[in-house]
Amino acid sequence: MNNKRSYKGGIFTILALVTALVFAFFAEGKKTPEPNTEKQETKKIVEVPKETQLAPYPEETDAEAEEQTASSEAPQEEEKAAEAPQEEAKAAEATQEEAKETPKEEEKEAVNEAPRETEKSELYCTLSVRCDTIFEDTSRVSSDTLEILPKNGVIFAPKKVEFQEGESVFDVLSREMRNSGIHLEFVDTPIYGTVYIEGIGNLYEFDAGELSGWMYKVNGVFPNYGCSKYYLKKGDKVEFVYTCDLGKDVGGEYTGGQGGKNE
Repeated sequence: MNNKRSYKGGIFTILALVTALVFAFFAEGKKTPEPNTEKQETKKIVEVPKETQLAPYPEETDAEAEEQTASSEAPQEEEKAAEAPQEEAKAAEATQEEAKETPKEEEKEAVNEAPRETEKSELYCTLSVRCDTIFEDTSRVSSDTLEILPKNGVIFAPKKVEFQEGESVFDVLSREMRNSGIHLEFVDTPIYGTVYIEGIGNLYEFDAGELSGWMYKVNGVFPNYGCSKYYLKKGDKVEFVYTCDLGKDVGGEYTGGQGGKNE
């Protein structure tokens, strides 16, 4: 009997202990706060990115950015629109000023150039060389000579040429024949202190007879001295002509010495 009682008492003791432990466990579980949940929630709050908290949603950011861009560009466009007429007005004024200045510059150039043209035209004469009288009677001329002569008898057509002060008829003749590529042959005659024209354009003295040769006249007058001694004046008309009859066929007769026959 005693053994049965002690056995039962031990069982009750064990059950009581187990019950107390279970009760204590549940009681302790109710009293203890739930730290894990709070900590996890706290961690979630802490770990939230700052950008997410501060920055707006992307859609709102793009819209606002576009609005800001549009608002910032609008004043600039207005300013440009306002400045455009001013720039056009300035350009128009500049064009008008240039237009005003251009005639002045042209006038200055004209004034500056005018004296130069006057200087160039101050000293000039007209020069010509012809042998048309030779065709009045071609029987006196060889066929070879006729072939090299111009058909109209004009070796150098009348031309207005310039000369320097102090130049002679010979100076102008020799220069213009050289520039035009026309043959010119002459001899210096110390006895007369001048030059004698033998041939022009391959037409020589005596090619059309014993009385033929070159003569010159200035303003329709045959000087009685050589062409290297005749000093030109402004506007002189100089003509070299070929005579077949000692000047009679060209309006001038040989007067002896260095007269009508050019030397």
